[in-house]
Formats: sequence, structure tokens, C-alpha cells
Amino acid sequence: MLDVHFWPFVIAITLLSMTPGVDTLLVIRNTARGGVRDGVLTSVAICCGLFVHATVSALGISLILLQSAWAFSVLKLVGAGYLIWLGMSGLTAAWRGTGRLMAAMGGERQPMPIWRPLREGLLSNVLNPKTVIFYMAFLPQFIAPGDPALIKSLFLAGVHFVIANLWQVAVAVTVGSAGRWLGSRLFARALNGATGAVLIALGVRLALERQPS
Repeated sequence: MLDVHFWPFVIAITLLSMTPGVDTLLVIRNTARGGVRDGVLTSVAICCGLFVHATVSALGISLILLQSAWAFSVLKLVGAGYLIWLGMSGLTAAWRGTGRLMAAMGGERQPMPIWRPLREGLLSNVLNPKTVIFYMAFLPQFIAPGDPALIKSLFLAGVHFVIANLWQVAVAVTVGSAGRWLGSRLFARALNGATGAVLIALGVRLALERQPS
């Protein structure tokens, strides 16, 4: 597994993991909303989705999705709809002034039920067609012709899992340490509104994007 392709993969996936996107945004929002625990759970769930994409890519199902306009469009619209739903939830919380992220005194956390950050993280990754395209185009560059495709894909996804979690957990800890700021109801409403608007914009953009040729 540790062949000449391994370290270039590590460098590339580290840089990509540190690039801000939907995953980082969701970790920040959930950490601010429920504390470091929720941020870590969100990160782990997001990264668990990588194994789904690695398996799908290795088995060739990604190729079917990319070649079938109908299948790809369904996946794209479901993923876009989920992002828009998350964004609407944030805007609703901002409008009502509810869902305060931390209590003003002492930085007390208000974690959600454990299944909620897990569900949000996993679905945001698994329902993202861009990850399907990314894994279909990216992983084969680091798999030699003689390698067992499924095993090697899962191994590379495992490396990605570790690197992405290290970065996202660091983000969660950084956000979670800002207790006084996050204890402000005004800050909570602003963060809910900003992340909600960005998630809706990403969802709309995803829905309107043309299928890659």
C-alpha cells in the first residue's frame, strides 16, 4: 500500500482537506451550536462518508452515475435539497433568535441529541455528487494497475479519514474555545443567518450546475 503514489496522495489530500467548503462550514456551525462534542461527531460522520464513496468508486457505480444523466440529476437534486434544508433551518433559528449556541455565563454547551450531528455530517457527505466525481477522478491516479482496487480505495479513504478528521477536529476545538463570543445571542443569530445563507446558496448552485460531460 505504501508505494510511490502514497506520499503525493497524502500531500494532495491534506491540502484539499484544509480547503474551506461545506464540510468545514458544517463543523463550525455544529460546534458553535452544541460545543466541541457536536463538532467532533459531525467531523467523524462526514469522514465516514468517504468510505461509501471509495467503495462506490472502486465498484464502478460512480461511472454509472456519471454516464446516466437521470441518476446523476437525482443524486444532485437530493444533495442540493438537503443543503437548502440545512440552510433554511439556520435562517429560521436566526429569525426567531432561538438555538443560542452557548450560554452567556461560563460558556455552557447546549449539545444536540447525539444522532443529529452524526446524521447531518454523514448525509451532507454521502449526498454530495461532487464527492462522487472527486473520488472517481482522484483515487485512480494513486492506484497501480496491479493493485486490488477496492482494498486500495478503502485504504486511501482511511488515510483521508484520518487527515480530514485531524483538521476538522482542530477547527472544532478552535471554535469551541471561543465560549464568550459564542455565548452572545446576537453572535448566535448572526452565525445562524450567515451559515444558513451560504448553505442555501451552495445548494442552489449545486442544483443549477450542469452534469459534467
